[in-house]
Amino acid sequence: MRQLKVDFLQWKNDSTLREAKVMRRYHVQRREDYHAYNLLCGEIRKLSHRLSLLPPQDPFRTQMESALLDKLYDIGILDGSGRTEEAHGGKMSDIEAKVTVSAFCRRRLAVVACRLKMAETVKMAVQYIEQGHIRVGPDVITDPAFLVTRNMEDFITWVDTSKLKRHIQNYAGQIFLPPHLFQ
Repeated sequence: MRQLKVDFLQWKNDSTLREAKVMRRYHVQRREDYHAYNLLCGEIRKLSHRLSLLPPQDPFRTQMESALLDKLYDIGILDGSGRTEEAHGGKMSDIEAKVTVSAFCRRRLAVVACRLKMAETVKMAVQYIEQGHIRVGPDVITDPAFLVTRNMEDFITWVDTSKLKRHIQNYAGQIFLPPHLFQ
């Protein structure tokens, strides 16, 4: 019997269900972004596996492990819940479980802005970012796929000329604007 060109039991598109779920939840607009995050996760896992193959007392291994964990904590991929007495965010075993595509998606500007209560939904935050209402530090960011580190998270604010900022300040009573300016 001849070999079939198509395997009917294992489809190539089986992973698209998980992919679509993550893309819908975090409002990832481009599939290439998802694949880039997936490749990054694979590279980080491969690096951690190669480091684990070195002898445990090797000074290079301990130095690289702490550097990798510190970098992942600073980026925001690893959380501080499993903190040890050291300054980094966890153990090497956390990399296998916690470095996921969803962890990278949670560091996108739209998701962080939604978590900071700048928008009700991630979709609304994406619209605000694309329209130029949100800045990070002095720079106006119009790409919702911008990854926000822990240090940059404190500098996410409204653009000074944003109408949304004026409405929020007026509602909070921080500025007084006559009602005819809102029509």
